[in-house]
Amino acid sequence: MNAFAFPRHADRAGRWAAIALGASIPVSVALDNLLLLVVLAGWLLGGQWAEKRAAARNAVAICALLLFGLLLLGMLWGDQPGADARTYLLKYLDLAFIPLFAYFFRKAGTRRIGLWTLAGSLMVTLLLSFLIRFGVIEHGGFIEGTPLSPVVFKLRITHGLLMAFAAYLFALMALEARINRDRAIWGTLALLAAINVTLMVEGATGHVVLGLLTLLLILVRLSARMAVLAVVALFSVSAVLTVVPGPLSKRVATLVEEVRNRTPEAAAPDSSAGLRIEFYRNTLAIVADHPLTGVGTGGFPSAYAERVQGSRMVATRNPHNEYLHIAAQIGLIGLAAMLALFVVQWRTAPRLPTRLETDLARGLVVTIAAGCLFNSFLLDHAEGLFFAWLTGLLYAGLKSDKS
Repeated sequence: MNAFAFPRHADRAGRWAAIALGASIPVSVALDNLLLLVVLAGWLLGGQWAEKRAAARNAVAICALLLFGLLLLGMLWGDQPGADARTYLLKYLDLAFIPLFAYFFRKAGTRRIGLWTLAGSLMVTLLLSFLIRFGVIEHGGFIEGTPLSPVVFKLRITHGLLMAFAAYLFALMALEARINRDRAIWGTLALLAAINVTLMVEGATGHVVLGLLTLLLILVRLSARMAVLAVVALFSVSAVLTVVPGPLSKRVATLVEEVRNRTPEAAAPDSSAGLRIEFYRNTLAIVADHPLTGVGTGGFPSAYAERVQGSRMVATRNPHNEYLHIAAQIGLIGLAAMLALFVVQWRTAPRLPTRLETDLARGLVVTIAAGCLFNSFLLDHAEGLFFAWLTGLLYAGLKSDKS
């Protein structure tokens, strides 16, 4: 290979690896990690440093790097074991990849291919979920689910989140379609994804995210009069689904029962709601004790174990709330940086090149910001990488204030 051509080939490999992540994120952790290595190698060896610096100066990329930088600094304080500090920092490394993704997706054509790749992977996941539900495909191998819980490659929280976003993505594709046939196909896929979340897979996070994304879609795409009618219909359908037998009504009943029966001393080990309330209360106490700097990156497990020592409460490595988790590790400054990232994403979304990208960007913020209330999504692999990848893709087209 010509030495002068090597950077061009490395850059091309990094770009195609970035695109391929759209297919792998809903499917395979191992493939994700391999593709991330190719993306990193392609970025390091591909030249084009002026364009890479420009991508890194993107307002959203700067906020992501600021948050990751604080997590990196957070390794310098606290009593956490070095292994925990390194493990947790690596889990947040996706944030540092946002400028890399922004560079590789700087061209509109590449962004379009990336979105189609993600849409195709979500379609396959949706189809397989229905095949599992009706017994065509059985549990085993790479299939995680059963007919009673027809998830596919991921567990129910991740599956529900991805399918909720898929419903939103497919609905936007239907609204953007110019041909009636395409509009009908995308609309049907959106409906099937919504059915998958509400009637097939149990998971409160997916239900909440789907409801919020539906509300967002109504507000950004319908006229004022139609939006009022659609909001009434949305709340009516939601109310019906909470009483009609199915995953949503079952989850609501379980949550109500768990909250009603929880005790202040210690939550039952099988009480999801009770444990979360317990985690939140104890984590808030940790934040109150270390408000400015937190207990250090990766310091949460040891700080929480110390907090509940001598009680009947369960120790945890994850409070299932990313806002509290970040605040406990790197203080209120870190929490402010996380919130600033979401705010900047929301406020700059209207400057993206197309209406589709603007609506997807705001939908992504709603998805992750809401999900982080009940989970540590920036820490979790699939959700954190999904957020970083789609952020890099969408905001690669961010126009400057002067443009």
